[in-house]
Amino acid sequence: MISVLKVLFLGIIEGITEWLPVSSTGHMLLVDEFLHLNASASFKELFFIVIQLGAILAVVVLFWNRLWPFQRSKHSPAGKSILKTDVMIMWGKVILACIPGAIAALTLDDLIEARLHKPVVIAAALIVYGVAFLFLETWNKKRKPKYQTVAELPWHVAFGIGLFQVLSLIPGTSRSGSTILGGLALGVSRVASAEFTFFLAVPAMFGYSLVKLLKFGLHFTSAELGLLLVGMAVAFAVSLAAIKFLMNYVKTHDFKIFGWYRIVLGAIVLFYFLVIK
Repeated sequence: MISVLKVLFLGIIEGITEWLPVSSTGHMLLVDEFLHLNASASFKELFFIVIQLGAILAVVVLFWNRLWPFQRSKHSPAGKSILKTDVMIMWGKVILACIPGAIAALTLDDLIEARLHKPVVIAAALIVYGVAFLFLETWNKKRKPKYQTVAELPWHVAFGIGLFQVLSLIPGTSRSGSTILGGLALGVSRVASAEFTFFLAVPAMFGYSLVKLLKFGLHFTSAELGLLLVGMAVAFAVSLAAIKFLMNYVKTHDFKIFGWYRIVLGAIVLFYFLVIK
């Protein structure tokens, strides 16, 4: 029961922080420092990644009409669907943007997990990218976004955002944070940056989770499988609300509040692990 309560809490943390630019994996690793999940190290490594599939499913549900290319219209023959070219083009840009991260993850993942999954690294990343958000939002006050919607993104800008996603391999950086920063730096509006981040997460996290599952194998105990399913279900439910909140928030606000949050949290973590612990 204690393990289930911890997983419920981790699912809530994942559902909120997966989409806000504050690092979901960083938060879960930090929470586990204080609320240790009673499981093997290999299972926890898998859990912190695969639980994100629940959050990804929330994107699929909320943006289904924007993501699924086969749709019916009143002009299509009865019982048949049409292929939406704009959706296929969007998916082409998403796949292109995933390539740098996929290459980096396959070549550097084990090294990063062994060397960088540490509280001090997470804290430093929280602070560095918090400062980056403050700087970029201040800079953006002097210029107007070049691209207001996802459909307007040129292929080279989509690839550029994918290059920024590589930074998210460092724990504490935030996958959504790195891609949103990339979008803002490349002249993409806040709303379009957030939306493209959501779409980019679908193949990126499905692929990353598949790699983790293949490494771990399917030799789950019934208790481990139960914990994973509970965590995913909670992350899914909470993500539905978190995504709606962020999309409404960025229509009228900038990302500075998340920059300040990252800096404060990073400072607290550094103080705790370098001074108190």
